[in-house]
Amino acid sequence: MSIILLGNKCGMTHFYDQLGFINPITILKIGPCIVTNIKSINNSNYMSIQIGYKEILNNNLTKSKLGQFTKFKIKPLKYLKEFSIKKNRKNFKIGQILTLNKLKIGQSLNVTSQSKGKGFSGLQKRHQFKLGPKTHGSKNYRKPGSIGMGTTPGRVLPGKKMSGQLGNKFVTIKNLKIIKINLKENLLFLKGSIPGKFGALLSISSIH
Repeated sequence: MSIILLGNKCGMTHFYDQLGFINPITILKIGPCIVTNIKSINNSNYMSIQIGYKEILNNNLTKSKLGQFTKFKIKPLKYLKEFSIKKNRKNFKIGQILTLNKLKIGQSLNVTSQSKGKGFSGLQKRHQFKLGPKTHGSKNYRKPGSIGMGTTPGRVLPGKKMSGQLGNKFVTIKNLKIIKINLKENLLFLKGSIPGKFGALLSISSIH
């Protein structure tokens, strides 16, 4: 069965393995999540499920979102996320509660989270460009230099590496091994680091 869950990043710690090496651990608070919708497009192989996470008050929702929860008799949820699935659609039902009980220690997961935003950054920090000459009156110490051709095509090509916002992107970390599972507190301990600040919303999925 496919594993699809939502949660929050709680923090990091470490543990020592049998050989005495120190290993980083990321602690996640996962679920419980609820299946809020199942979608499929006619004459297409596209199928998806929508799951929700964290209950909220009714007055914090629009009428359209509230109507969806009322239709399926589900308590209003703060976060909704849609996942495409290729098979095992019959294993999901609207209103089904998803928890950590399907996971096993040693299993590998993919985790998607939003990295920290670091504001506007220059070329050296954002793309690891080299610095210009520091002596002989050089005025091109941290500047980009020429960014396009003077003749053909006479414009800056798309995708040119330039200054801009650093971070604040969705990043997927693959093959994170499960070290420990706490079903009572809905805590998941994964080996390795995960981008994002503490409390950041993240999604986990199983590796097929």
